[in-house]
Amino acid sequence: MADVYQILADIVLTLHILVVVFVVLGLMLVLAGNRLGWRWVNNAWFRLAHLGAIGVVVAQAWLGAICPLTTLEMWLRSNAGAEAYGGSFVEHWLQQVLYYEAPAWVFVTAYTLFGLLVAAAWWRFPPRFRKRQ
Repeated sequence: MADVYQILADIVLTLHILVVVFVVLGLMLVLAGNRLGWRWVNNAWFRLAHLGAIGVVVAQAWLGAICPLTTLEMWLRSNAGAEAYGGSFVEHWLQQVLYYEAPAWVFVTAYTLFGLLVAAAWWRFPPRFRKRQ
């Protein structure tokens, strides 16, 4: 059973990395895509998902809350009998990208500034909502 928890923990870690990539790459795609004339980058669903994702990150930072994905991963690792952030190749290298040491205010500031950039992109390049016919 410990192997199942370990595999699930690795899946959660991978999902966490994908969320981070979506948030960061999403803003880059909106900015570059609008300069290059890519209409899809202003799709309402894409933009709402992106705004929602960074909104959750900023809210968690301001509230001092731990990300639910981190909490779930740690719980799974604990149930697997493993120490947090030690183990398989996948988890080791993905954690090097995602987890790093800095004072809490650095994260709150970085997340808030990034959130403001997303909001500015929302205002500068508004999403396209389909008009009802």
